[in-house]
Amino acid sequence: MMSKNKKAIFDLVPVILFFAAYMALKDRVFEFAGNEYSGFIVATAIFIPALLISTFWYWRLSGKVSRMQISVAVIAVVFGGMSLWFNDERFFKIKPTIIYLLMAGILVAGMIRGKSGLQFVMEEALPLTTRGWNLLTWRMILFFVALAALNEVIWRTMSTDAWVNFKTFGIFILFFLFFFLNRDIYTRHYRPADAESEAS
Repeated sequence: MMSKNKKAIFDLVPVILFFAAYMALKDRVFEFAGNEYSGFIVATAIFIPALLISTFWYWRLSGKVSRMQISVAVIAVVFGGMSLWFNDERFFKIKPTIIYLLMAGILVAGMIRGKSGLQFVMEEALPLTTRGWNLLTWRMILFFVALAALNEVIWRTMSTDAWVNFKTFGIFILFFLFFFLNRDIYTRHYRPADAESEAS
């Protein structure tokens, strides 16, 4: 069984490759089939196969791939492909917005059914009471919606450099801050590993 740390590496590799490609090519213009393409578009063309290869190798090594991973890959191919086809970087910049709203929607659907999708993913690493998971899940839903809104503001009002830095580093920092600022849930709603077995 593959550890969560190794999964995180597979998730990060395509992002790092995109950032490296963009930084190396952002000031260049490439001509192909009579059209000119910016370094951003070329970096997008590198990101898409990198994501698909990373997802494939994760599946080969772990024997499974989540619906969310498949959804992210499909969204990346669709919106990244539209950026390549129309030679328009805006489609790729919208992609995170769609993904964050999709994640929020999945979590909301789970809560409506009385199940925390966040608990299903993280329970082994973070044992909490049912109330703790419910609180953390609703906060995560609001967080994803806020990330979607923030992505829209940044790509629409700031430079491409600012958006790339936000996508590469800002998101990681914001996720770290989210879990750090919600430490009250971890302390107040922590469930000892043997609590469930004793209760049963």
